[in-house]
Amino acid sequence: MVRYFTRRRVRRHYNWKGKQIGFDRKLKTSEYGSLEISVEGLPRTTVISTGQHILIEGEDDDNPFVAKVLKLFGDESGKQKKASVQWYVRVSEIPTGKISLLGREPHPQEVFYYESRSCVDEVDAESIISTVQVKLRGRDLYCRMRLQFSFHLTELSFGTFIDFLYIQILLILTESSLLSTTPNTPRTPRHITPSIPSRSLPARQPANVLEEARTRLHVSAVPDSLPCREQEFQDVYSFVESKIMDGTGGCMYISGVPGTGKTATVHEVMRCLQHASDMDEIPPFHFIEINGMKMTDPHQAYVQILQKMTGQKATADHAAALLEKRFSSPAPRKETTVLLVDELDLLWTRKQNVMYNLFDWPTRRHARLVVLTIANTMDLPERIMINRVASRLGLTRMSFQPYSFKQLQQIIMSRLNKVKAFEEDALQLVSRKVAALSGDARRCLDICRRATEICEHSAPNPSSTGLVGMSHVMEALNEMFSSAYVTAIKCASVQEQLFLRAVIAEFRRLGLEESTFQQVFVQHQALCRVEGLQPITVSEGLAVCQRLGACRLLLLEPSRLGVQQRVRLNVSQDDILYALKAD
Repeated sequence: MVRYFTRRRVRRHYNWKGKQIGFDRKLKTSEYGSLEISVEGLPRTTVISTGQHILIEGEDDDNPFVAKVLKLFGDESGKQKKASVQWYVRVSEIPTGKISLLGREPHPQEVFYYESRSCVDEVDAESIISTVQVKLRGRDLYCRMRLQFSFHLTELSFGTFIDFLYIQILLILTESSLLSTTPNTPRTPRHITPSIPSRSLPARQPANVLEEARTRLHVSAVPDSLPCREQEFQDVYSFVESKIMDGTGGCMYISGVPGTGKTATVHEVMRCLQHASDMDEIPPFHFIEINGMKMTDPHQAYVQILQKMTGQKATADHAAALLEKRFSSPAPRKETTVLLVDELDLLWTRKQNVMYNLFDWPTRRHARLVVLTIANTMDLPERIMINRVASRLGLTRMSFQPYSFKQLQQIIMSRLNKVKAFEEDALQLVSRKVAALSGDARRCLDICRRATEICEHSAPNPSSTGLVGMSHVMEALNEMFSSAYVTAIKCASVQEQLFLRAVIAEFRRLGLEESTFQQVFVQHQALCRVEGLQPITVSEGLAVCQRLGACRLLLLEPSRLGVQQRVRLNVSQDDILYALKAD
């Protein structure tokens, strides 16, 4: 069992020292010559004056901020002491794209001047830890940290005491490595960390036009442009950009059926915003992404968010507490965080506390958090969210409509980019077939890739392959939609087919991919009345459900649960719709 310890804040005492320089009635602040800091357990006091370099409490205790004192003053009441500072930025805080502009490898302890519109230049004196020595070597600035803590063992837990010892040793070693390297220092082996060897030969280039088309039509291939989503791109870009510029938080709910470009559009927006940040057009920000599909439990979202933001590992409860503290407390140099939550519907819990926190954190005054959520159901908040969660979401929503056949055809043509591999009628056939079912662009790309393989293998001479025609596309469509599952659906009874339709209707009503037999049975009875059929009894409905489960068209819980057993599809909804429409 892993236990996490929290450090006790060091109690510091402050008093002003030296003569009072003057009093400004307009600002109503008093300026002082120096500031004296005393830490419990240390015999000496630290005197901070104007022009010195200091360490300021950061987002974590291991990496304090570095700054230079420009002025010391008090507030209107004269009780709270403040300091006006010039910030420095460490090498680890600089984007990789800007480090390359130096033209050299920076030193790990090197610091640079930091100026930003989103930076607060006034800090409380209570956040000052100690002084730090910054030496100018040529045109390079190095920061040497010397932190010495002394605590009573009775005040700290054993885990905390070991943690502080580790920090002292690490900093002393870092400082000694800057001063000199003794001959007795052991050298690090060259290949201590295994790595993937570089290619001895370059990757094989496509041998013909069909291979080139197949590479470009792959779902993982990044296209040069994102057609048919220009308006959605502009809306998401404007929303996130305004929040970053203003230093505020917000939440946007993005919905649409699978394969309509929701995630791809958001990724393109973040890529453009990151480029604008590298060019100093907007303040810097931090982008992280989580996916509900990749989590075994919704509460793991806290763990992933904390690890991607700070690199710290913790349990779900501890991570939630640390994130709560981070988004609730102010920090002088806090950058805006953009969080993308994909597959939001899979983070649903009975109390809905995960969704509530994701929507509530952006409303905090000092959070500077922008949350973009993606789900497959447009009215998910009204269907499954309780009022306190839906109210936090706000009114900023966007719906991605399914692609039409013309849009699907345009997407394929933009991917091919003047590579003549398909007949025009063949592309139109694929686009119309997919648009009639779901408008899923990913399914359309998969069919086109399979058609290129069929065309290449059917050619007598692989080097002289022709264009992909109607026959190749029809064969790919038959393979894609004529699997054993589709055949089983076509051969099922009327009640069994109607039960599958009821499962899809219930899933779309809930916005989830799972339901109970009782909820599906209600939909089944409604469909029987619509179709003019005699409704079946509960026992007959259970028998129908068991037969579909035996064919592996449905995934069922143990039958002893009766009407409360949970039901999931073991086949895609597109295959069911295709099989039922074919009849």
